Amino acid sequence: MLNINKIRQDFPILLQQVYGKPFVYFDNGATTQKPLCVIDAVSKYYTEGNSNIHRGVHFMSQQATVAFENARETVRKFINAPHTHEIIFTRGTTESINLVASSFGKKFIEKGDEVMITAMEHHSNIVPWQMICEERQAVLKVIPFHENGELDITAFENLISEKTKIIAVTHVSNVLGTINPIKEIIKKAHEHNIPVLVDGAQGIAHSSVDVQDLDCDFYCFSGHKVYAPMGIGVLYGKEKYLNAMPPYQGGGEMIQTVTFEKTTYNELPYKFEAGTPNVGDVLGLEAALQYVENIGIENIALYENELLDYATTELLKIDGIRIIGTAKHKAAVVSFLIDNIHPYDAGTIIDRFGVAVRTGHHCAQPLMDIFEIPGTIRASFAFYNTKEEIDVLIKAIYKVKEMFN
Repeated sequence: MLNINKIRQDFPILLQQVYGKPFVYFDNGATTQKPLCVIDAVSKYYTEGNSNIHRGVHFMSQQATVAFENARETVRKFINAPHTHEIIFTRGTTESINLVASSFGKKFIEKGDEVMITAMEHHSNIVPWQMICEERQAVLKVIPFHENGELDITAFENLISEKTKIIAVTHVSNVLGTINPIKEIIKKAHEHNIPVLVDGAQGIAHSSVDVQDLDCDFYCFSGHKVYAPMGIGVLYGKEKYLNAMPPYQGGGEMIQTVTFEKTTYNELPYKFEAGTPNVGDVLGLEAALQYVENIGIENIALYENELLDYATTELLKIDGIRIIGTAKHKAAVVSFLIDNIHPYDAGTIIDRFGVAVRTGHHCAQPLMDIFEIPGTIRASFAFYNTKEEIDVLIKAIYKVKEMFN
């Protein structure tokens, strides 16, 4: 059992008040809050160890370089990647996906080829593929999902063709909460020698990720979704693809030799890490992953499922509530509508109770179009949330209904 009161002491932002009421933070799908150990790790780097890495011969640079590369090893262990050189530091999931779409696309996608995504993707896993398809004159195919938010696996199998060059699928839907059967998808894709990219932005904080067990070819995630700072992310890629792909950006660090006639590129992972890296936030990411490991991702998942079940049960007791996304396997995300009240109007009132929820299309406009709705109210939970906080949300929803009816 998790000691939630003790855990909450690690997150000073949760101890504040909003509008004179205790702050209830249910916007974890957008970004998670940061424990003191993460804040301290970033602060310590800038107060005691700030220096550029890899290129310096002086003491401070060498110390920072060791710390940076140790953090890469921590990430490797966290997702059980085979090699540290398969771990690329980026600014986040969005940049990781853009890197693969651009670099893989230039190497492997030609006119008439096909890229496959799902209908529940975040814009970050739609737009980069649209861009490379337009550039390479390829075709974007979309896997549909059922009314409950589960992918149509039969349709997926039927969409695969000899022209399919890559499949990009979200691990967990940021709107529906659906946990997709990515291991099954990867297995079927590999039967046709098709690589798979997994958008793990919403998956990394809620479940154990073992890229070797999944056998995914690329896995992307953002630090700020897993209690680390913003502006840092990870791309895991299988060595065989990363070696074959051209650099995504040019500049310092990613080079081996430069002349005005020709440039040769650095080895992995540095080939894809042009410029001065975000060292401080990499160390913050390491601290966050270690914090999660200390609590135990299995413990986190069990407790968050309790919160999801409780919230779902309490919401369904309210007349006029429509939950969008009722898949059998869900992460701790519930998106809903209250009668015919616009999500923005409802969210504004809920906010006055000190409750932070997300309203709108959640960067998933095509999904909203499928449901023919303008958006939803989304409550996304983390292991520092409580059932008592959910009760405050329920109370706020009753007030919304009272004001609009």
